[in-house]
Amino acid sequence: MGRRLVIVTGPTGVGKTAYAIDLALRCGSPVINCDSRQFYKEMTIGTAVPSPEELAAVPHYFIQTRSVRELYTAGMYELDAIALIEDLFARGHETLVMCGGSGFYIDAVCNGLDAVPPADEQLRSELAARLAAEGVESLRMDLRRLDPEAYDTIDIANPARVLRALEVCLLSGRSFTSFKLSAPKQRSFEIEKICLWRPREALYARIDRRVLQMIDDGLVDEVRGLLPLRDCTALKTVGYREIFEWLDHDGEMSLDEAIGRIQTNTRHYAKKQLSWWRRDPSVRWVEI
Repeated sequence: MGRRLVIVTGPTGVGKTAYAIDLALRCGSPVINCDSRQFYKEMTIGTAVPSPEELAAVPHYFIQTRSVRELYTAGMYELDAIALIEDLFARGHETLVMCGGSGFYIDAVCNGLDAVPPADEQLRSELAARLAAEGVESLRMDLRRLDPEAYDTIDIANPARVLRALEVCLLSGRSFTSFKLSAPKQRSFEIEKICLWRPREALYARIDRRVLQMIDDGLVDEVRGLLPLRDCTALKTVGYREIFEWLDHDGEMSLDEAIGRIQTNTRHYAKKQLSWWRRDPSVRWVEI
């Protein structure tokens, strides 16, 4: 058998962690995380980081190894992940398990990324000013015009991701999605992608329950403790931004309303993830 990387992906809340750990135990593999929000040590409850028991079951890599204060891009992750994968294969592993739902980061590992233009501070300031004055919908419409594929696949409820995708379009004169290489990089191992799914009603019910569990586990206190860091890009994500908004408007918005928004936005994000993977003919779909 040749060297093989098995990537367990799918929408948020579907059950990737348990499936990947079971597979890793059977393969004698660690789990390589490719959930881009689980990289950050300050974010635990709202990112559904594996439990201490799950982390103890098999070795995990790229779990809470970065700070939200750091810039960590898909291109940087590609370099780090490929170096780790090659090292693990050199140590004798034949099959490795990767787990997460961040499609752009998985694509970077599978196919490589072209060099995305670095941030331009003047343009970013101008877009940030538009965002503040006009709201994210104005930037979304520009992105939809310049890069319909990015509009359909990225989390357009996340202002930071919309701003960055539009920034790249304007800086490069190319679509954001064109930075996925037309000719994939050659990897020294086989890649198998497994996308987990559940019927929509079952998935949405799991998402709603998980959000309530996060609240019970202390999500509000976790977010409150991150108020000084709220401008960090990593924190502009579902579960965190809604609680920040509630803290800003306490008395005008109820916590129940904030929780409802997290549930709705998480369901929307799950739908985006499924749309991303439906475009990939190499994915093997597994119902759980």
